[in-house]
Amino acid sequence: MKQNFELKNDKIRSHFLELKQRNPEALKQDLNLSWSNWGFGLETLDESMRRLHDSDLRFIELHGNHYGPDLGYKAKDVQKLLQIYGMEVSGICGMFSKDNDLSSNSAIHRQAAIDYLKRELDFAAAVGADYILVVPGAVGRPTAYDDSEFERSVETLNIVGDLFVKYGIKAAIEPIRSAEVSFIHTIKDAKSYIRAVNHPGIAHINGDIYHMQSEEEHIGEAIIEAGPRLVNLHLADSNRSALGQGAMDLDIIIMSLYLLSFNSNDRFVTPEPLGPGGAPYPAMYGKPNKQFLNQLVKDSVTYFRQREVIIKQNL
Repeated sequence: MKQNFELKNDKIRSHFLELKQRNPEALKQDLNLSWSNWGFGLETLDESMRRLHDSDLRFIELHGNHYGPDLGYKAKDVQKLLQIYGMEVSGICGMFSKDNDLSSNSAIHRQAAIDYLKRELDFAAAVGADYILVVPGAVGRPTAYDDSEFERSVETLNIVGDLFVKYGIKAAIEPIRSAEVSFIHTIKDAKSYIRAVNHPGIAHINGDIYHMQSEEEHIGEAIIEAGPRLVNLHLADSNRSALGQGAMDLDIIIMSLYLLSFNSNDRFVTPEPLGPGGAPYPAMYGKPNKQFLNQLVKDSVTYFRQREVIIKQNL
């Protein structure tokens, strides 16, 4: 007798095979593969883009590093590098700590979150980003301030909703595991949060396989539940390492994405293999092992594309 997760896998596989037989054209376009660069540490963006270009990646998800008016990537510099390497920006990986927490019980920190998003929106529009990842509460704060943080976060994000519409940038709400944030842990939670914000500029979801392992009953089902709201999916293997180096069922993930027609121009799959352990954030400002990172990107991209071809051609 099969285990419950195997039965769910079988159901997704069956639906994928039906799609493949009924409408093979739906599988013709490959998924857009991007890469989140904030885990590369203290290296120039030139070095990061060269690494991704050398692994045949066309898209990059940029570290949302505009923590103050004088900090972060300069749009003109980024535009030049994009032209040199023939790349595009998929989105901005928004970073939300206690200092810029949408749900904070400190008005100063909530204002900091608003100002941070305004800076990132200006930058995102200038470099052609499709989305900005938004975390409703601070990452690294798993204990709730009080029982009103959901409402404060909703109120604060609503303030910048019109700017997301103005710039044509999608706000992608990311659920994160309960070991790291105090609320919004699942795709269902993210959808409830979006309904509460009730703004056309706040309507999308950023999924993350690492967090989904901890919080969802079944990753494939959760991806399908996200539906058309899903704009980006962060990927890593089960040990948060390069794709192919763990026990993650990547085939089911890819099939689920095709069932959503995720292979479209404005949807992205973005590896973010930050390594095992509970706190990857020191890597943001660490000294990178360039040889290791080169291999990490190459292995992940190669494995993903291999599995995609096998699923589409041989399954």
